[in-house]
Amino acid sequence: MLQRVNPGNKSLADYRSIIRRPLYDEIVELAGRLDGARVLHVNATSFGGGVAEILYTLVPLMRDVGLEAEWGVMFGAEPFFNVTKGFHNALQGADYELTVEARAIYEEYNRQSAAALVEAGEEWDVVLVHDPQPALLRHFTEGLSEKTKWIWRCHIDTSTPNPQVLDYLLPYILEYDAQIYTLEEYTPPDVKLPGLTIIPPAIDPLSPKNMALAPEDARYIVNQFGVDIERPFIVQVSRFDPWKDPLGVIDVYRAVKEEVPEVQLVLIGSMAHDDPEGWDYWYKTVNYASGDQDIFLFSNLTNVGAIEVNAFQSIADVVIQKSIREGFGLVVAEALWKARPVVASRVGGIPMQITAGGGILIDTIPEAASACVKLLKDPDFAREMGRHGKEHVREHYLIPRQMRDNMRLFAKLLGV
Repeated sequence: MLQRVNPGNKSLADYRSIIRRPLYDEIVELAGRLDGARVLHVNATSFGGGVAEILYTLVPLMRDVGLEAEWGVMFGAEPFFNVTKGFHNALQGADYELTVEARAIYEEYNRQSAAALVEAGEEWDVVLVHDPQPALLRHFTEGLSEKTKWIWRCHIDTSTPNPQVLDYLLPYILEYDAQIYTLEEYTPPDVKLPGLTIIPPAIDPLSPKNMALAPEDARYIVNQFGVDIERPFIVQVSRFDPWKDPLGVIDVYRAVKEEVPEVQLVLIGSMAHDDPEGWDYWYKTVNYASGDQDIFLFSNLTNVGAIEVNAFQSIADVVIQKSIREGFGLVVAEALWKARPVVASRVGGIPMQITAGGGILIDTIPEAASACVKLLKDPDFAREMGRHGKEHVREHYLIPRQMRDNMRLFAKLLGV
């Protein structure tokens, strides 16, 4: 049996005052058609990363509306995760040599997980498999009911894949009844996916990172970290790695400071004890800041968790996201949901989230600096931009919409 995750309880009714009425009504209508459908989500981990974060909301909400939804974590160990990290990077274009040993490790853990699914003896209407780690489950699970519909959900950008890894995985992916991608542009080039369905990810507006904070509470939290809440500040929330370009953000801040001398910069990132690359870039960023007292670097290891991130985003004068490469970049939706003006790079899924009036897209450091100065010097313009951005997220990037899209696909596959 796969390791089952208990994601707790959530109620769709709690979102009723947040989302649009037609969306709420459609979810209720779909729930009536799918009542009692047994849905199993399978991924590789129950903690860390965006997939687990989404499932902790999606699974209990599906249960709340009448689906028998479960979440199972596949078998894995260090050799397997070393291989699948290589696969993950390779599907995004990194060099990787697919050895016989790597294939054997990958297939063995998928085979074990598939056997556990069969031995559990449970019948599922839909099995939704997330990302490359468990991608072979459909192939190895011969003993499940033929009525089961299988969906593979790819959360990464495979538009420039390593051909060796793609050619290996593709026959297995094509065995699925449907393949979900975040954007059509993220699908492999020159590959026809017969069950292709586009479903962008979304944020949970009621999670600790996104729930409404009273302004005085947010200001109190930010003040505890030494940031002067009486002066403007720019914030970026991202990992410390070259693709998020924290050094470029510091260059933007320095250019802004020439026009707005009182501005401060806050960089917040999540750090792992076992990620030497992350620490290397942390220290590189510290050195690049050159002891500037108005630049603040924080992480989960300095007691900045979900509530603290919420506070910083909620009262920042400008939120910046200067990514060089990006998947979807839900951190942009998080900031927009808090009605903050956002300046962000024109990469990945960011342009989908920033529409006319809801933020400023940039390509260069001078453009980013100019946009920040405009927002800092024109607070009315910044407020209006924040209002537009929040409404765009309400319409497109809240978790009930993602659940609705999943349920539409379930209903289509099951013919109900």
